[in-house]
Amino acid sequence: MILFFRALIILTLGTLISIIGTLLCLFNPRNPKNVARFAHLFGTLFSPLIGVKIINRINPANKPSESCIYIANHQNNYDMIVAGNIVQPKTVTVGKKSLAWIPFFGQLYYLTGNILIDRENKAKARNTIVQVANEIKRRDISAWMFPEGTRSHGQGLLPFKTGAFRAAISAGVPIVPICISNSNNINLNRLNNGHMIVEMLAPIETKDLNKEDVRSLMNHCYEMMSTKIAELNQEVKILDKK
Repeated sequence: MILFFRALIILTLGTLISIIGTLLCLFNPRNPKNVARFAHLFGTLFSPLIGVKIINRINPANKPSESCIYIANHQNNYDMIVAGNIVQPKTVTVGKKSLAWIPFFGQLYYLTGNILIDRENKAKARNTIVQVANEIKRRDISAWMFPEGTRSHGQGLLPFKTGAFRAAISAGVPIVPICISNSNNINLNRLNNGHMIVEMLAPIETKDLNKEDVRSLMNHCYEMMSTKIAELNQEVKILDKK
């Protein structure tokens, strides 16, 4: 019964926000500031609906006014809700072109200014790094990417792909890791789903790096995030016992 009512409210509210948001964005299309605005709205409204208490930790060393590439672990569809409130101003996500065709949400996703890539077309996919780097420099924005390239669905932090790190080096902007504690235990049929922690780590500079440094940068970020996620999961267990 809890599942039914939650699903109904989430679907209804999500559709309503998407329709109203799409109409509003028609007056200011592709403005990257809209991404954070709607991400915060989804995070604020939907986290209580799924029974989760979110703790956000923004690193004071991060400068939202300066462009960077945020990298986060990608677990499931709850990511948009759980990490919504930590999305910084003028930050856009990098997503599949097919997302634009999702009824209601897809149109909002496009009009808020996110970067859409064509993964099905291999020739175009190879130019993704150039596209992201150029968009960052041209629009003076930050990009949010999932270096695992797919949802982990409880398998832990999956191996990273090089794209986000190549783009950061090409654009000459820092990498800012964002670590999200385990969200795979969220059960919509359970009233209370406990705590989750989303923590932003300190920026990692790339200005003095080149393409030969991509893998060492990637491995460094992987180890750092893997360790931090494990720490966050332990902290959540303690919080949920209180």
